[in-house]
Amino acid sequence: MFSTLDTIEKRFDEITRRMADPDVVSDRAVFEKLAKEMADLRPLVTGYQEYKKIKKSLDEACEVLSEESDPDLLELAREEKETLEPELERMVKQIRVMILPKDPNAGRNIILEIRAGTGGEEAGLFAADLFRMYSRYAERNGWKVEVMSSSETGKGGYKEIIAMISGKNVFSRLKYERGVHRVQRVPETEASGRIHTSACTVAVLPEARESEVQIDQNDIKIDVYRSSGHGGQSVNTTDSAVRMTHIPTGIVVTMQDEKSQLKNKAKAMKVLAARLQDLKMKEEAAKRASERKSQVGTGDRSERIRTYNFSQGRVTDHRINLTLYKLESALDGDIDEIIDALIFASQEDAIKNESRDTAEV
Repeated sequence: MFSTLDTIEKRFDEITRRMADPDVVSDRAVFEKLAKEMADLRPLVTGYQEYKKIKKSLDEACEVLSEESDPDLLELAREEKETLEPELERMVKQIRVMILPKDPNAGRNIILEIRAGTGGEEAGLFAADLFRMYSRYAERNGWKVEVMSSSETGKGGYKEIIAMISGKNVFSRLKYERGVHRVQRVPETEASGRIHTSACTVAVLPEARESEVQIDQNDIKIDVYRSSGHGGQSVNTTDSAVRMTHIPTGIVVTMQDEKSQLKNKAKAMKVLAARLQDLKMKEEAAKRASERKSQVGTGDRSERIRTYNFSQGRVTDHRINLTLYKLESALDGDIDEIIDALIFASQEDAIKNESRDTAEV
């Protein structure tokens, strides 16, 4: 790790020198490229320099303890050693996290898909609760939420809702939300007061860029029909709703929220591209047989990842055994504590795997 850090520090110094060169300053493209690289490297270089500073002070304290006999100097050295050792450990851990490979999708917007699962009408109402939770969380972070498609139930829930969430660090914060979310509560329609268990699936797909997913139009079958509302009644007198089928994979996307057929087609194509990219990523991950399963799970939609228990007012994330008795505030979008814990667990696991791989080499 430290040889890598030395190389990075030398590269940072080289960029600093180059950016002071008049020829580089006059070349806008080169200057901006170097400035971006410098900004990316700065936190790691700053952390490494802080580590070296603490390490030097700790070595000096240890030297005093091994060579000095003066009681006052020895006491000062002991105190400094006790202070610096945990600081050094903290810096090493921080640097290990910063040096981990970056998720190529970290800075992307997402397509969020929530679908009611087992539980009938109650599952649809829970889907609405989850969508509100993510919408409130997006609001807290200054993100934009755009509903792309929705299929409502008769009592204010959703059979399915698809939305685009855009903003800074959306995917990196929400990528651990994919999976099965379970709710345990007494439905309003339950006269006997029995607790029911219902579930919804959540998919978090990074927005695909046009250059990454090439879709052959000959591979797409498009059907158009009149959009419908509750009970199947027509809400539009033209064939504006779109059903897009990707023939090679069998992926089907339907859009009917817009009154314009062209707008529905555009939205359907965006969702299809994201799903195809997600499928490609899963296939590539499956091929890497040596890849270890993450501590926080694979994020597969079949996994039960979290339970929301209303009678006890708790929310439990099963991947990291985290239970918080703040269900109401969590459903109001206060989920940073859960997400931060998931990110930390993922980083810890990545560090352990990296250390194990290095030892094996």
